[in-house]
Amino acid sequence: MTAIDLRPTTSADSEYCFQLHKAAMGAYITAIWGWDEQIQRDFHARAFTPDRWQIITADGTEVGMLDVEHRPTDIYLARIELHPDHQGRGIGSQLIRSLLHQARQQGQDLTLDVLVVNQRAQALYRRLGLHEVTRHGENDIKIRMSTKPPQPGPIHRS
Repeated sequence: MTAIDLRPTTSADSEYCFQLHKAAMGAYITAIWGWDEQIQRDFHARAFTPDRWQIITADGTEVGMLDVEHRPTDIYLARIELHPDHQGRGIGSQLIRSLLHQARQQGQDLTLDVLVVNQRAQALYRRLGLHEVTRHGENDIKIRMSTKPPQPGPIHRS
C-alpha cells in the first residue's frame, strides 16, 4: 500500500507547483483557452498560496498538490493536481475519501469545481458520490459538484 502524506508548501515549491500544473492540467487548459506560458505564469504567481497549499507525497516522492478551503458551510476542494505519472493509482481517491469523511464528521458537504473538458476527473468525483449542482464560468466551462443532495428540477446554470 502506498503511503500518502501531505506536507506544507513553501515559497521554494512555486516552480514545482507550476510545472505540476502544466503537466496535470495543460491539455485541459489548452483545449479551452490555449496555453500561453506567460499568462499561465502570471496566473500561477497570483494563485500560489504557500500558507494553504500542500504537497502530496507518495512513499516519500512528491506527486502532486492539494488546496482545501474550510468554509463555514462546506469543505471546498479548490485544487487537487497529481502528476500524470502518478494518476490512476488511487492517490486522489484516497485524499478525496479523507475529505469526504471529514465533511461528514463536521456535518458539511464537500464541494469542488471541475472543468467541463476534464471527463476523467468528473468520473472520479461521481464514483466517490459527488454530483453536478450547476455549471458556471464563461460558456459554462466549469461544473460545480457537491455531496449536497440534488434539488428537484433542472440543473441551475449561472
